[in-house]
Amino acid sequence: MRNPLNNPKGRDSKNAPWFPPCFAVLTVFLATALTGHADDAKLADEVRLLREQNALLQQQVQKQGSVLDALTQKVSELETSSAAKENSSGENAAPTQGGFNLGKVNLSAEGGVAFFNTGPDGFAPHSDFRVDDARLFLEAPIWNEVYFFSDIDLATRENNGLSTQLGELYLDFQDASQLWGKDSQWNVRAGRLNIPFGEEYQNRYAMENPLISHSLADFWGIDPGVEFYGALGKFSYVLAVQNGGGMGVQDFDGDKSVTARVSFDPNAHWHFSVSGMRTGDVDSPHEYTSATWFGNGWFRALGPAAVKFHAAAVEGDLTARWKSGHVSANGGYVRYGDDDPTANDARDIFYYSVEAEQNLPKKFFVAARFSQIFADNGYPLVGFGNFNDYFNNVLTTELWRLSLGLGYRFSDRLALKTEYSFEQGKTVGGNSRGNENFLGTEAVFKF
Repeated sequence: MRNPLNNPKGRDSKNAPWFPPCFAVLTVFLATALTGHADDAKLADEVRLLREQNALLQQQVQKQGSVLDALTQKVSELETSSAAKENSSGENAAPTQGGFNLGKVNLSAEGGVAFFNTGPDGFAPHSDFRVDDARLFLEAPIWNEVYFFSDIDLATRENNGLSTQLGELYLDFQDASQLWGKDSQWNVRAGRLNIPFGEEYQNRYAMENPLISHSLADFWGIDPGVEFYGALGKFSYVLAVQNGGGMGVQDFDGDKSVTARVSFDPNAHWHFSVSGMRTGDVDSPHEYTSATWFGNGWFRALGPAAVKFHAAAVEGDLTARWKSGHVSANGGYVRYGDDDPTANDARDIFYYSVEAEQNLPKKFFVAARFSQIFADNGYPLVGFGNFNDYFNNVLTTELWRLSLGLGYRFSDRLALKTEYSFEQGKTVGGNSRGNENFLGTEAVFKF
């Protein structure tokens, strides 16, 4: 029998080539090695691609972080600029949130309904229910950065009648400093404007005032004129030129009132300012009073033969704020004079005020204020007293007031306040003023 291994035809029926077993093993090993090398090369490519993608993602994250930082800084600058505008303008701006939008016109309101009672020598000896400081605000854009604002006074504490009066009304030319490519440095208002002296008048409205009453000095007033305001870094300023007289429509003397205030805000917690003003000469026979409210009255002529009178004042203010409250203080000096040839009616008047407010749990808050005025030789200081007595007839040399208040805020648009104030003083004749203590309760609102 022949060995089939020696017969090529006996290997298979198709005459396929024959390989020794060792060659087959080598072939399998080489195939496996090549496959493993290909897998390693593919893995290296994937790692390299992942590294490149990670580098690109890191670059994108860095770019996005830079953009976010720039946007955050821009928003901060805009907020600072807006706050500086508001602070430097020294205006009681209408609430920009809420109200009713009638097309481009925003209508809002603020006020209070109250119960007041004073001692027998005070302004409300018979216990009065009243509408207190009810105001309508209108504001609308005019063109580009030009805006219209008006305050219509339906009822004010200083107005004993029911007649509606015009408060502020002005055109506001914002960012006029864009003429040289800068924001907020220079803005202009023209019309009937608040007299921007001191700081307290910015919080006189019912919702902003933590108490019902104001300080004894209570500098404020509305007068036609023009105002320039703006901010330079942490400093802000306001400068106003106004008529100065109490007529409110026509000026009877060309000597204008000038008021200036410079403020400094080193951070969100501290605020400082210095103010100065002069009423200019006021024509007593035609205007009788200045446009500036002081001591719950106005500046007026003392001498019976005086034709012109004037007052100049300077005041420093500081405020410290924290998350749940604030403390503020001011102090000032007034120099009064008139042209009465029969007497020397010059007066030196000093005043100061300290106020604190603290929010409590459950939406309650407390507030307190102490204020005092000293007037050598006496001046018409009404305070809580009867207006006819203490403005027209009796001169006061010293007056102080301590106000204590408790309140509850239902929301930022509705609050209830109650206050008791002690007030005492002395007149030129040496008589005491001690029957003017004040008790008040008021529900204040805005929309």
